Amino acid sequence: MTPTTTPTPTHWKLSDGRDLLFFELPGHSVTPVPDRRPLPRNADSKSELRFDRTTGQWVIIAALRQQRTYKPPADQCPLCPGPSGLTSEIPAADYDVAVFENRFASLSGADGSPFRLPEPSGEDFVSAPSHGRCEVICFSSDHSGSFADLDYAHARLVVEVWRHRTRDLMDRPGIEQVFCFENRGEEIGVTLTHPHGQIYGYPYVTPRTATMLREADAHRASRGTNLFADILHHEVASGSRIIARTETFTAFVPFAARWPVEVHIYPNRFVHNLMELDHAELDGFTEIYQTVLTRLDRMYGEPLPYMSALHQYTDAQREGYFHVQLISTRRSATKLKYLASSESVMEAFINDVSPESLAQLLREL
Repeated sequence: MTPTTTPTPTHWKLSDGRDLLFFELPGHSVTPVPDRRPLPRNADSKSELRFDRTTGQWVIIAALRQQRTYKPPADQCPLCPGPSGLTSEIPAADYDVAVFENRFASLSGADGSPFRLPEPSGEDFVSAPSHGRCEVICFSSDHSGSFADLDYAHARLVVEVWRHRTRDLMDRPGIEQVFCFENRGEEIGVTLTHPHGQIYGYPYVTPRTATMLREADAHRASRGTNLFADILHHEVASGSRIIARTETFTAFVPFAARWPVEVHIYPNRFVHNLMELDHAELDGFTEIYQTVLTRLDRMYGEPLPYMSALHQYTDAQREGYFHVQLISTRRSATKLKYLASSESVMEAFINDVSPESLAQLLREL
């Protein structure tokens, strides 16, 4: 199956040297203007990687992020178009989809230079300079919109942009994992309400991904099959937690859901990442993703705060099965789930909502 061709972006530079990319719908064109903001270059304020010996995990120390933009008024939103070149991260009168390097990046420096994390052995305190890339992807110039509200062609363009950025970042030296995600809602901790997501290029495999791959490798060794494919097969056979199923994708509430709202979206065919999906599968993914988001927003009669995570893998991570995980901390129309001591300290999750009841509700919606 042959993947589709991702559109070529218009490349621009912001006043502090960061990259800005414009992706356009057919028949549309963007005309950026010079970024005239007197932004300081933050080359001396990069983050640091520190190794936690008690968990065997890397921690990102990013003090620069304390200065990031915090809940500005709508008329001062830095993600809205800025035709004057003085007010916005996107100096243009309009745009379809825009991607730029995060001004307050957790990770930076993946400019093509070789990089390898130090081996955490010998010394008591092991650290390394920042290496990676953090990007912001603006889904639309409409400040009050959402991904679910995009028309199909526009949503499909966002999917193509995810593919473009995934391929670019995966090809950069020292990038071990590419993570596309969206946080929406103040309850999640979002400080900018404009519809947008983020893309991280990590210099290591994140702990959650490492755990899933370890379990998948063990499953292959003991049963000779792929863990994620077997989960999908058993969910379909059970049927009680299926929300929607098409020729190309299946959406379901997982058997051991940790969150009061949690939905997984799997392609029906094994692929590692977005780049391996063919044209029909990309169409199907766009459709089912928007369908699930729309149903989530109908649960309580107002936009649901959520986190959306695209789990992607490299060819070398042979057992990794591309899927989307959607979660929300809202456990009822008026109550939130807080990650208190059991979850935050012991990582022992307690879910107040049964997966089967959530799936039934979302099917009815």
